[in-house]
Amino acid sequence: MPSNQLERMVFAFLTVLVTVHAYVFYSLYVVNGTTLMSVTGAQSVIGAINAQGGVYMFGRFMPVWAVILVEFCFAYCLEVIMGSPCSFKLASKVFEPQKERPMMFETAVICATVGLMCPAMSFIAAWLYYPYYAGFNLLTLLANWLKLVCFNFPFAFFTQLFFIQPLIRTAFKLLLRISEHSRTALKNTHA
Repeated sequence: MPSNQLERMVFAFLTVLVTVHAYVFYSLYVVNGTTLMSVTGAQSVIGAINAQGGVYMFGRFMPVWAVILVEFCFAYCLEVIMGSPCSFKLASKVFEPQKERPMMFETAVICATVGLMCPAMSFIAAWLYYPYYAGFNLLTLLANWLKLVCFNFPFAFFTQLFFIQPLIRTAFKLLLRISEHSRTALKNTHA
């Protein structure tokens, strides 16, 4: 798919943009929604978030947009630095990209990416959402990390494999096609 560094950065940007929104929704609504509503007495999850003054992160309550921005920054950096390069190398150890069907190799890359990114982002999230008001305990941090991996891994695997990556790959191919068409039209006007 992406053939140069700029394309890899754009592909990672699109992937992380969709993924972070999906995870924030999943975390707030699916995993913690009932708890948030019961603690605040609100009738909806967004009402519960507003009643408590935002989402608990960094030991304080922050608006949802700030949570998305913080998670996006961490996820994008991690994806560009570790996720994409390492997942490609791992998939290449199992499959030869030139000899395998593209779908098989892409599936291997997606699985490797989830296998690397889910524990890494869950570790970052364990720090971001740690209950600092109760004091710091390393065992609590590790238990929270394990809990987050258990919650996030199935969601990450299935959404990346069946929803997010097919959507992003389709959008990326469309962007490349539009970009190539624009370059061709520009060349023809100057010729």
